[in-house]
Amino acid sequence: MSFKIAIRSFKTLTYVEGYKKLRDRHIKMYCAAVIGVGYMAYKQHKANKVEMKEILQLKNYMADPITPISHLEKTQDDMKTQMELLIMRIQSEFCRALEKEEDEAWCDEKRDEDLDYDSDMFVPYPEAKFQVDRWTRREGGGGITCVLQDGRVFEKAGVNISVVSGKLPPAAVQQMRTRGKSFDGQELPFFAAGVSAVIHPRNPMVPTIHFNYRYFEVQDKNGVQWWFGGGTDLTPYYLNEEDAVHFHLTLKHACDGHDKSYYARFKKWCDDYFTITHRGERRGVGGIFFDDVDQPNQQSAFDFVTSCAEAVIPSYIPLVQKHKDDPYGYYERQWQLLRRGRYVEFNLIYDRGTKFGLFTPEARYESILMSLPLNAKWEYMHEPKPNTPEHSLMKVLKEPRDWLQIEQARATA
Repeated sequence: MSFKIAIRSFKTLTYVEGYKKLRDRHIKMYCAAVIGVGYMAYKQHKANKVEMKEILQLKNYMADPITPISHLEKTQDDMKTQMELLIMRIQSEFCRALEKEEDEAWCDEKRDEDLDYDSDMFVPYPEAKFQVDRWTRREGGGGITCVLQDGRVFEKAGVNISVVSGKLPPAAVQQMRTRGKSFDGQELPFFAAGVSAVIHPRNPMVPTIHFNYRYFEVQDKNGVQWWFGGGTDLTPYYLNEEDAVHFHLTLKHACDGHDKSYYARFKKWCDDYFTITHRGERRGVGGIFFDDVDQPNQQSAFDFVTSCAEAVIPSYIPLVQKHKDDPYGYYERQWQLLRRGRYVEFNLIYDRGTKFGLFTPEARYESILMSLPLNAKWEYMHEPKPNTPEHSLMKVLKEPRDWLQIEQARATA
């Protein structure tokens, strides 16, 4: 389409008012006109690509969208459609990135000639791929659960999307009211779409990552209330300060493109939210977390969520590549299992997403509890010894650090 526009505009420049008039004009003016037309055609081409970006990637998704494709194509300007297409794309891109690390890990393990196997009977490299489970619910909507287990790099990795609608039961309405939401009614029509992932690596030197980005609409007597929420956080088993800085800096860049105040606000919110209160410690080294974002307008809020979701791969995959082959032993593995026990405690006791999911009618428990690790461990009254790497991590978990020294810079200024 854009190529035709460019050709048509070029012909117009050549023939309108006659060749003689155009020939007499300054060559710079002629070139400027051609460049201008080309730029306008390019902008139109980009606009068309943006409008169709998600639809054009249908063949790359992990499964068919939950909403019928014909409906998505007719409602591209609807935020519900935009959010569903976004989470479908993010799920696919992240799953492919994780599978790539698994594929490369097995390829690096041994050469074909080093393996003792009968090529007619055995496959030299095990398949470390996501199991894809597309599900629906009677009340409305469904989801796509993707789980990879027992890989060489990832012991368990889950990447879910859900697109659900129906009526919120009183328990879910009450939970939202405790967060300051004001609803008129007891059972309210709602729509919710989100992507959620938790990655538990095999090597204790590779951190666990969690991210979740979601969109809500709730309708009461006063109309429709909408908001976005989400965040990305890192849970290392052994502290690597360089990794923490890289992770936070990547998230800050995503935030700064929309509001320079977002990172500092949402970093503190993350530290406060991911607190295991009964232990007096944070779950990890933080990241960003936000909820009830409905400013400055719907499109701007959606653009911000998009930037954050797209920052997950560059914030995490380099850490996987850096540490997936680091040496470790029995002691490090036991410490990893103990920390995973803490992860379980937070998710089952404090996490609002888990609670909301369990309160939702026709809850799909397998998908909700996908975030739990394959293995975890608890020991009675365990305390790491002083001056050990494990003790260094605990100091940071009890006293969150300003990884990018933003507060220090403000104080100096």
